[in-house]
Amino acid sequence: MIGTILTKVFGSKNERVLKQMQPLVNRINELEPSVQALADAELAAKTFEFKERVAKGEPLDDLLPEAFAAIREASRRVLGERHFDVQLLGGIVLHRGCIAEMKTGEGKTLTSTLAVYLNSLTGKGVHVVTVNDYLATRDAEWMGQVYRFLNLSVGRIVHAMNDAQRQEAYRADVTYGTNNEFGFDYLRDNMKFDLASFCQRGFHYAIVDEVDSILIDEARTPLIISGPADISTELYENVDRIMKHFQRDEHYLVDEKGRQVSLNEEGIALGEKLLNLENLYDPRNIEYLHHLNQSLKAHVLFKKDVDYIVKDGQVVIVDEFTGRTMEGRRYSDGLHQALEAKERVKIERENQTLASITFQNYFRMYEKLAGMTGTADTEAPEFKKIYNLDVVVLPTHMQMIRQDYADVIYKNEAAKYRAVVNEIKEKHESGQPVLVGTISIDVSEKISRMLAKQKIPHEVLNAKHHEREAEIIAQAGQLGRVTIATNMAGRGTDIKLGEGVREVGGLHILGTSRHESRRIDNQLRGRSGRQGDPGSSRFYLSLEDDLLRIFGSGRISGIMDKLGMEEDEPIEHTMITRAIENAQRKVEGHHFDIRKHLLEYDDVMNKQREVVYRQRREVLEGENLQQVLQDMIDEVIDSIVDQVAQDRVAAEDWDWEFCQQQVFEIFGRRPAWSDEERGAFKAETLRDAIAAEAAAARQAQEEINGAENQRQVERLILLQVVDSHWKEHLLSMDHLKEGIGLRGYGQKNPLNEYKKEAFNLFAAMIERVKLQTVKTIMHVRLMRPEEVERLEEERRQRQEREMRLNKGAAGGDEPKGAEPVKRDGDKIGRNALCPCGSGKKYKKCCGRMA
Repeated sequence: MIGTILTKVFGSKNERVLKQMQPLVNRINELEPSVQALADAELAAKTFEFKERVAKGEPLDDLLPEAFAAIREASRRVLGERHFDVQLLGGIVLHRGCIAEMKTGEGKTLTSTLAVYLNSLTGKGVHVVTVNDYLATRDAEWMGQVYRFLNLSVGRIVHAMNDAQRQEAYRADVTYGTNNEFGFDYLRDNMKFDLASFCQRGFHYAIVDEVDSILIDEARTPLIISGPADISTELYENVDRIMKHFQRDEHYLVDEKGRQVSLNEEGIALGEKLLNLENLYDPRNIEYLHHLNQSLKAHVLFKKDVDYIVKDGQVVIVDEFTGRTMEGRRYSDGLHQALEAKERVKIERENQTLASITFQNYFRMYEKLAGMTGTADTEAPEFKKIYNLDVVVLPTHMQMIRQDYADVIYKNEAAKYRAVVNEIKEKHESGQPVLVGTISIDVSEKISRMLAKQKIPHEVLNAKHHEREAEIIAQAGQLGRVTIATNMAGRGTDIKLGEGVREVGGLHILGTSRHESRRIDNQLRGRSGRQGDPGSSRFYLSLEDDLLRIFGSGRISGIMDKLGMEEDEPIEHTMITRAIENAQRKVEGHHFDIRKHLLEYDDVMNKQREVVYRQRREVLEGENLQQVLQDMIDEVIDSIVDQVAQDRVAAEDWDWEFCQQQVFEIFGRRPAWSDEERGAFKAETLRDAIAAEAAAARQAQEEINGAENQRQVERLILLQVVDSHWKEHLLSMDHLKEGIGLRGYGQKNPLNEYKKEAFNLFAAMIERVKLQTVKTIMHVRLMRPEEVERLEEERRQRQEREMRLNKGAAGGDEPKGAEPVKRDGDKIGRNALCPCGSGKKYKKCCGRMA
């Protein structure tokens, strides 16, 4: 109560922030007449003047009024659109690294140009992040006209681009692209072997459009670059065939709230019987258990046309928040293969993680981050906690007059859908356009069939028809139109009312169920009532809807039964609307916990990722590569000394055989220490003696390979060894994460255990990298041209001999006593390092052709 009184007296925090920014808006408006007096060339030249002032040290905050006034005038001349005062407020919010919540239709795209222009003056590049390629292309072309008028370059990053095109786009002053493309480019850059082929040039400033969709909804799954693992796909088909024998409750239990499914004892026994195994939990059968669990998930939890669609013989994921297909994205851990087996399409090989990052950790790399959306305030605590971003709610340019009706609840889905179709029919006959929001493709097609029976013309927009998205949405506000669409998040196209629509009440929003997140419902509602337009909205629910069924419809159901209400008789009360919003808050809290949990685990990986990527970059820059290698050699020598020179043991009793073997294996030299020298050794003198052998070995390598060639080889070997061991480490971390939760049963904190185990795994990996790098560098020998020619000749003769033998086996004239190929020089062992200098074993390199 005290808080309410204080707010009335002093205003809310949001109101105080807006009030504090008002003098800046006034200053921009005062500059407008002088800027309008400039000729086009003079206005465009302002950019060079501003850049020069920034280079001399003038802060961007001091430049803000002039820069905002310049781009507002440029926008008026080029696009015919002048920024409103609330858009100027939005631009200030974005420049300050906050989230601007602006209602749908308030012109977020135009607002972003203010902060983008000001921050691009540093010359470090600005990234504008959108939810799909269509919006990235549209906005880059549309707003690009203004930037180019002001002498700024504009680039865009979309899916089908090569590295050269990406490099050019990133070099631009302003770069538009999707969150996925920016994230994947970062991962791909850190897998390259040459700095010149890197695409990105740094993380200066980013504005994220539909920030709640990208930083909240999509942050539940990390970005992963993967490669095929050596796992057969046959097992997926074998396990899928037995799924029909498993019955719910009898063999497995389903937790719908947590979206989990687990086998009970009867299910485990049935699995063992059908797979002909004695014990599913035997370590040798763990792969069968994993496949069984993933196949069960695929059949029970994942529904066709809701979670995924089958398109062109492929299982394509549907984004649960936007209803868009996610081409190229796959479920990890064998789940996607299980779905492919379920749908009888080609099963792609399971993948192994090569590189991974969460959106949280990617976007936190930017020096300054900002965002804009129509719905962020409900998630303000999460934005603050995870990204340190404050949310500022901006007023609308014109008063909001949309009428939001209370939710209507029916006993079952059949009654609800009948009522939905009746309302659509009634609105259509009056000429009022209707936008019907559904949570899945399945529901949108069901309503489409019902409307077709009533002969009501309509358009359907879902993951199956998203190619015509912008066209369908742009027409949704015309007289008498009926448009059915899956979740409206991030559509990015305004619905403008057609002629005569205002008189019949504007656009009517009809939600066919509540989403788990209030934001998604608010986004759907926000499609109506833009810029002071009339409009209305109503949500239809049933007790069989997932949200009500899972999160407590018992009380409401009891009320309906006591009142003796008929199937087609609804309840409409604000109390019920509040009850549903409470259920949504619970789900949002649950999803926040999932994202927080993912981030806590990824933070551990993130520190390790930073170390590895920083080391790779140092190697690529090559500035202190010799020092890095020398440090590795010193640490390997320390390790040998620690193992040999035991405390309180006389030098003559040290394990000299082990010591000499280690020096030979690692450095390729056998020390010629006399017994007298050994007896006089102490730990420090032993270290110096081994260091001398290592230095001599390095010097010999340089003489054989040539100093310049040796530097090149050292860099390549170090990168290959780091990448190889990092890939293995990621696989180990995946396995660790899978099983770490079981530590909770032993009264241990799984996260703390994960941190401890992850540290030990990483430390062990670093030691292996050092040893492998030093060993390879000390043994690698570049082949001379004559040796290459000799190997090529041997290979050619071997192929000719095989062809003759194959011809003989097929019934041709087999040559008698064919001469074996004679080898010049010593035979190369299968496990020896390949003489070609690749750093691989002979059997896995040139020996594969033998």
